[in-house]
Amino acid sequence: MSLVSVIIPLYNEEDNIQPLYKELCAVANKIQDNVEFILVDDGSKDHTVKVLKKITAGDSRVKLIKFRRNFGQTAAIAAGFDYADGEIIAVLDGDLQNDPAEIPRLIAKLNEGYDMVAGWRKDRKDAFLNRRLPSMIANKLISTITKVKLHDYGCSLKVMRSEVAKNLQLYGEMHRFIPALANEMGINICELAVNHRPRIHGQTKYGISRTFRVVLDLLTVKFFLGYFKRPSHAFGFTGLVSSLFGALLLAYLMVEKFIYDMSIGSRPLLILSVMLVIVGMQFLCFGLLAEILVRTYHESQNKKIYAVREVWIAGEGSNQSSSKVANI
Repeated sequence: MSLVSVIIPLYNEEDNIQPLYKELCAVANKIQDNVEFILVDDGSKDHTVKVLKKITAGDSRVKLIKFRRNFGQTAAIAAGFDYADGEIIAVLDGDLQNDPAEIPRLIAKLNEGYDMVAGWRKDRKDAFLNRRLPSMIANKLISTITKVKLHDYGCSLKVMRSEVAKNLQLYGEMHRFIPALANEMGINICELAVNHRPRIHGQTKYGISRTFRVVLDLLTVKFFLGYFKRPSHAFGFTGLVSSLFGALLLAYLMVEKFIYDMSIGSRPLLILSVMLVIVGMQFLCFGLLAEILVRTYHESQNKKIYAVREVWIAGEGSNQSSSKVANI
């Protein structure tokens, strides 16, 4: 039997832990595989850790990770990935809005040949104005920019194969971009509608201000997905356009000066054209420096620029296969 790792980031959820643990145990009894629970306390200021230790004492399936301070949900999920030993990894929130009973359905879908199955809160039980509306806008924006079409990027409930999770590098608020980042490896992703429940205990950690941070992280993700392996294309194109436009303006001014004997020394167009050339050269230099940094990143850490799904080795009358997704 394979091992399923269930990762749950927690922050000030003392009232939700008892019912959550009961539901997790019920789900573990339904899953045919072995299960481990990785509970990550993200620097809670209430009695979350005390309650966790009390109710999980003696349960060998539990790994409890306590942060020194609040590092955020992305860091908690990344820590869970690092400590997970399972071949299949499931992630869900600890506020009871994600239904743990959905995990077996997601795993069954994963076993149909997918590398990741993302939850979709189709009938979401949240306030429209400050939760669902910003989420709808963000989902549309993320899907358009990343080209990975999902209805619900904000749903934490996901299952994925270990080789996918272990090769994700998460920073900032990038946990919501996990499907887009994983898609860069060339994996198979699907979305499945899941049950969503209203919050009963505790305070939500999400607000309208989070939308602005998501937009900033989206710009970072877009750069990583589109230009991380070729940054000179991003900076270089802008530099070439700026330099070319500035050079054309300078040529035009030279014609006016030397052919039509017009004064150009006090014209704003001269300043603009010189600035365009200088800015363009700076962008070209940024592109070259970025190329050097990217090469150093890949070569110093032996990072691969490709992702391998399977390697088939034929020998002694039978085929042996191994599957690995490499860093990109």
